[in-house]
Amino acid sequence: MPLFCFTKAFFFTKLEHMSSQLARNTVHLTVATLGQKAIAFVYFLFVARLMMPTQTGIYFLAISLATVFSVISDFGITPVVIREVAKNPKDTQMILQRVLGVKIPLLFLGYFVSVVTTFFLGYESQVFHLVFLTSFILFLDSISLLLYGVLRGQQKLSVESFGLFVGQIVSAVLGGIVLVVAPSLVLLLTALLFGSLTNVVISGTAIYKQFGASPFYPVWQKAFVLKLFRAALPFALAAIFVKVYSYIDTLFISKLLGAHEVGLYSIAYKFTYAFQFLPLAFVAALYPSFSSVIDSDRVALARMFNRAMWYMLILATPLVLGIWLIADHAVLLAGVEYRDSAPVLAVLVFVLFPIFLDFPIGSLLNAAGWQAKKTMIMGFTMLISIALNALFIPVFGIIGAAYAALISFVFMLLAGLFYVPQLIPTFRFRNLFMQFLQVGTSGLVMILVGRFLLLYMHWILLIPVCVFVYVCGLFLTQAVKREDLVSLVHILQKKI
Repeated sequence: MPLFCFTKAFFFTKLEHMSSQLARNTVHLTVATLGQKAIAFVYFLFVARLMMPTQTGIYFLAISLATVFSVISDFGITPVVIREVAKNPKDTQMILQRVLGVKIPLLFLGYFVSVVTTFFLGYESQVFHLVFLTSFILFLDSISLLLYGVLRGQQKLSVESFGLFVGQIVSAVLGGIVLVVAPSLVLLLTALLFGSLTNVVISGTAIYKQFGASPFYPVWQKAFVLKLFRAALPFALAAIFVKVYSYIDTLFISKLLGAHEVGLYSIAYKFTYAFQFLPLAFVAALYPSFSSVIDSDRVALARMFNRAMWYMLILATPLVLGIWLIADHAVLLAGVEYRDSAPVLAVLVFVLFPIFLDFPIGSLLNAAGWQAKKTMIMGFTMLISIALNALFIPVFGIIGAAYAALISFVFMLLAGLFYVPQLIPTFRFRNLFMQFLQVGTSGLVMILVGRFLLLYMHWILLIPVCVFVYVCGLFLTQAVKREDLVSLVHILQKKI
């Protein structure tokens, strides 16, 4: 709730007319996503601790392989469904029937491609069998994603919030039982399967209660299919690029180094990308805010964008520097066998800087109708990531994948920033750099104090101390001013 309120304090000025239902929906989904990610992260640590690096590597590789090809099953259709249902709620039943006519063949195609590709890549039989099972899990996830998309179009996000959380609980509880009673990768993935099935049941039940069984009868209409593919293609390309540059490092490591190294890398990967959910509430508010002023008030647009970049810097800095500070200790949560993951985490965590700062840029380009430019940037990022992983991993080992990721995401950030002055003529890189200096100075003081205190206290007890030092530094450097605090307190009091 405080994160949502903080976001609203600075970006909802133009959106006071938004319904309380939408605000509640955003909070529900944010809290559910937070709970889901936290449970998934802790669960993975237990898997890693009990299954050891090699088996953890095989587990992570199977999920990565299936995830890369899962984009075929969706092909960017869900965002189009959300938009069409929101625009034409009376046609929801018809839209779902026609989309299912396309979706069902895509589901089987995605499943087939993932399994066949794994076979031709020459992975051992254990990996192949696990991908066979994992692909079916993502088959189910793609169905629930579509059904949740229909409900999103109707602004019924509470069902999705409930489903995501309950599904993760089911997977974690069953997986925990497996880890205690009979540790097995097949049974662990079966636990994930039941979590995915839970989401299908919850989302399907919500649709059934509303419309009965008729929306689940697929209808094939050629004209609708062509229109749907044209609308979905930009989303599909973006999803393909994201999936490839997010998981290509794992595939290279598996082929060039082996499953043990994948297991080591997976811990650094999970620690880093577990925090990507933090800007979600912020982006939910930011995109419509940009859209509301993009053509009418460039002064307000510039103010919103500058504040957005400021907010992302303040959020990313303590995360990046804090994880870097305790990397040696944090990876040991998965066990002493993962000690060699610490140097990788110390490099990889810095990708959060360009990733977080790219959120406002992506929202700005999409609000301006420049999705094609954003997709092009993502495509080049994917190509750079592939090339750098192929070059660095044989030379540097798993830390080479971290270098490749950092360079790729820095390129994505700089390429996006190139277009910002074209939309906001008053934007100055110097102002962003000064913000970075102010916030960065606070972060530097935090890690200096933290490095000293780490000699005398446990790293978990150090976390609140570092947060306190960082917040004090923000005020001393005037990165955060008194009026910012007053505004936040006012909004919090109003919400309470």
